Amino acid sequence: MLYTIENEHLVCRIDSHGCEIKSVKDKETGREYMWSGDPKYWNRTSPVLFPFVGAVKDKEYRHEGRTYNIGQHGFARDMEFALLSNTDCEIWMELGESEETMAKYPFRFRLDIGYKLVGRELDVMWHVINTGDRIMYFSIGAHPGFMLPRDDKAAFMLYDSKNRPVSSIRNRVFGTGGCVTDKVQEIDTLEGKLPITEHLFDGDALVLEDEQLGCVEIVPDRSKEPVIRVTFTSPLVGLWSPPQKNAPFVCIEPWYGRCDMENFDGELSEREYEQMLNAGGDFRAKYSIGFVCK
Repeated sequence: MLYTIENEHLVCRIDSHGCEIKSVKDKETGREYMWSGDPKYWNRTSPVLFPFVGAVKDKEYRHEGRTYNIGQHGFARDMEFALLSNTDCEIWMELGESEETMAKYPFRFRLDIGYKLVGRELDVMWHVINTGDRIMYFSIGAHPGFMLPRDDKAAFMLYDSKNRPVSSIRNRVFGTGGCVTDKVQEIDTLEGKLPITEHLFDGDALVLEDEQLGCVEIVPDRSKEPVIRVTFTSPLVGLWSPPQKNAPFVCIEPWYGRCDMENFDGELSEREYEQMLNAGGDFRAKYSIGFVCK
C-alpha cells in the first residue's frame, strides 16, 4: 500500500512493501527526484538493505554450527511492513521475524523505519531491536536512486564528516559473486568533484569504507547548486549505477555493513563491519536527503 507524507515543499510516497521510498516531488514545479524503477535499468527505487548489505560468499553464511542460505541484501526489501503511525509529514512502519525469516536468519528482531519531511529534507530513521535472548548480528543500509539532471552532465561532490571537500577516495574493488577483493583503488577528485561518467561504474559500485565521507551531492556541470544532498554518519557509503548501461540515475547508499570478501570463510560474527546487539539491545541510525534545487 502506498502512503503519503507532505509539507509545504515536498510530497513523498512510501510503499509498505519493503518500506521503500517510491517518489519525492517538488510541489511547486512537479519535479520528480527519485528513480522510477524502470526494469530496463533497475526495477527498484530505494530498497532497505537488511539484515545484510550486499552478498554473502556463495549465497550462504555460517552461525553456531549451521549454514544458512540468503540472497543479496537480505529480505526486508521484499517483505510487507506494518503501519505504526502516519501524520502529515512523518510515517513509521515495522517488520518483525516470522517463520519465513527465521529459516534464513535465526534471530528475533523488530525493524522500525521512519520517514520525516523537514523543510526540503527527508530524514530516514532506522531502529533495530533485538527481541530475542541471545546476541544478534546484522547489517543495515540504504539504496536510494536519484534521477540525474536532464540534458546536462553531472558530478558527485564529496565531503568528509567536517564538510570539507575530499581530494581523493579509496574504493574497495569488487571481484566475483558480488563480493569484494583485497584491492583498493585510489581515485583523485578535483577539489571534491567526481564526474559521473559512462564508465565510472564499470567495475560495479564504488565502496568507500572507514568513514571517508559524510556528505555526497549530485551537482549539474552547469551549476554550482546541488540537486541532491545526502548526509550521513555511517562507516561506509556506496555509489552505484548499473554497470555499462549509461543509466539516467545514480544511487548514494549509506551502509552499516558490507558484502563478504572473496576469500572470507568465517562465521557470521566475524564479518567485517557487522553490527552486534545484545539481547534486548537496540540500534538507531539516520541519514538525510536534501532536495536542494527546484
